[in-house]
Amino acid sequence: MPSPTIVLVHGAFGDASSWRPVYDRLVGDGHTVLAPPNPLRGIPYDASFTASVIDQIEGPVVLVGHSYGGAVITVAGSSDKVAGLVYVAGVAPDEGESVNDLQGRFPSLAMGPLVRPAQLADGSVEVSIDPARFHDVFCADVPDADAAFMAISQRPVSATAFDDPATAAAWRTKPSWAVFGTADYPVAPELHRFSYDRAGSTVTEVEGAPLPDAVTAGHRRERHSRGRHRKRS
Repeated sequence: MPSPTIVLVHGAFGDASSWRPVYDRLVGDGHTVLAPPNPLRGIPYDASFTASVIDQIEGPVVLVGHSYGGAVITVAGSSDKVAGLVYVAGVAPDEGESVNDLQGRFPSLAMGPLVRPAQLADGSVEVSIDPARFHDVFCADVPDADAAFMAISQRPVSATAFDDPATAAAWRTKPSWAVFGTADYPVAPELHRFSYDRAGSTVTEVEGAPLPDAVTAGHRRERHSRGRHRKRS
């Protein structure tokens, strides 16, 4: 079986550049890696876009999703080309379940108002994170100057995206791995534990934030254990 192409799907309010430390390590290990933009227009649109990327790849694919990107790969991962899913502090809804459904059960650790809505010319609404809260909530381990730029360059997400129900749950039929940090503020650690236990994922729990070395180490374990992972029905 040929080595899979690794497709990195970023979360809300970010962009593909957030994967750079992970990309560098994976490419250094000899992997083929893609980091396409996640449109952030809602799960149906974003999963369809990701599926179109998968369709253009020859051979098997491993999907990696961070935060909201986890919901995207949960749906897009139903493609026959997808050999496995990796959740990096990613949300893993069941079919018919939304991100907000899960967060309603396991509230975020972040306190106070975070998002700022903006109405677009077509009448739709998108939301972004208050730049004053961006550093402490989304990237507390990043240097101040880097966090300041991330805050003003963030990509807004459709206001309805977190209410979109997942139309498939690829983790029910595909092997999955997960890594998350205990200091994740946007998504509660309890939500991660619940989701990954339900999915039967192989889990790495990291004290603090899931640093790039932990993420890529998880992929190395996935590569060597492929075919031995049992899924729940």
